Amino acid sequence: MKDNRIAIITVTKNGVVLAKKIKDKEENIDIYTMKKFSEEGLFEIENSLAETVGDIFKKYYGIIFITAIGIAVRVISPYIQKKDIDPCILVVDENGNFIIPILSGHLGGGNELASEIAKKIKALPLITTSSDISGKIAVDTLATKINGRLKDLESAKKVTSLIVAGEKVQIKVPKNISDENPSGVILVSNRENIEITQIIPKNIVIGIGCKKGSLKEKIIFAIKDILKELNISYKAIRVIGTVDVKKDEIGIIESAKYFDVPLKIIQRDEIKKIQDRFEKSEFVEKTIGVTSVSAPCSVLSSEKNGKLLVEKKIYEGITLSVFQEG
Repeated sequence: MKDNRIAIITVTKNGVVLAKKIKDKEENIDIYTMKKFSEEGLFEIENSLAETVGDIFKKYYGIIFITAIGIAVRVISPYIQKKDIDPCILVVDENGNFIIPILSGHLGGGNELASEIAKKIKALPLITTSSDISGKIAVDTLATKINGRLKDLESAKKVTSLIVAGEKVQIKVPKNISDENPSGVILVSNRENIEITQIIPKNIVIGIGCKKGSLKEKIIFAIKDILKELNISYKAIRVIGTVDVKKDEIGIIESAKYFDVPLKIIQRDEIKKIQDRFEKSEFVEKTIGVTSVSAPCSVLSSEKNGKLLVEKKIYEGITLSVFQEG
């Protein structure tokens, strides 16, 4: 899972000056440059520029090139996959006059990042996506704004094209945002063809306890299975929580990476404060000193009020709980 760090790549002396100016005004920035311009605190481009980009492409939330656009396009082209997983890519001229998002402007946050940095260094952001220049919101931008995930990119693209064209598009909102979370929708319309897409709110918290050495494959299967029974997409998972004694459990760590969500570690002292609300286990209490793990971890990992959909379900040494926020 990528963090929120940003890489700046520059191959000129003036570019280094601008990169340092941006770093002074924006947190979480690493600067990469040629050996002859390198200094303390900067990363040296040891091999070719293309190889360096390949090494860091999946590690950063965004990459800013202080180069010609052609250079940026050529070096990123072998590594581009899909807009929902690619980092945002921006290009800035070395005088700091213009900032242009060229990849992942919506889902990757490139347009927003360009606007933020432009304000700080007094540059002009050149946004080229049609929804932005028309003053309308794209479906993938909406998903990002509400911390949701797109069910699929193709339907989102089709509905966005309707928005840009000025067609009437309705938003149907579930309980997590208003007052219902439907399993089905009846749409009354005389249109022969209607484009429909779905944004999945990230409002599910998984609490987990397991035997030492539990395999990630079994944990992943268990999580998918319990959510399938609830008719909930695994894309709705916002965080996975577990107890402090399991903080180094590889299966749990790798499962969180698989679902691309953070792993929250809950201290036993916190669990003890609410453990009486849940089903107790003498074995767990004798082993680690608390009477329950997965259920309190799911509740304590949440940032909002909600309800426990499943207090406890056991899968071959793996115990899961499901909490829904909102």
